[in-house]
Amino acid sequence: MKLLTRSEEFVLLAVWKLQDRAYSLPIRKQLSDITKHEWSLGAIYTPLERLVKNGLLTSYLTKATAERGGRKKRVYELTPKGRQALIHIREVEQAMWAGVTGLVLGR
Repeated sequence: MKLLTRSEEFVLLAVWKLQDRAYSLPIRKQLSDITKHEWSLGAIYTPLERLVKNGLLTSYLTKATAERGGRKKRVYELTPKGRQALIHIREVEQAMWAGVTGLVLGR
């Protein structure tokens, strides 16, 4: 299985956490809040498109609402392949960090 990039991993996790609210702006907000780094929409759309293309996400358009000026939202959902990719990358990260000691700042 091909490993996820860090951006792909974070985007998939944001989509999973947001569930039916997983569209571009909440995804960006969640990533910015958690990483304490401002994510541009381009930094969100590129991995989203790649993850959809690779079958790790699907998307659908909501109905247009007056609240959004008549615009629709594209909501993203994890596929079973996307869930498996997250489980795999977590296992890889845990294995890589296993046995690492002495990395705490100030010691």
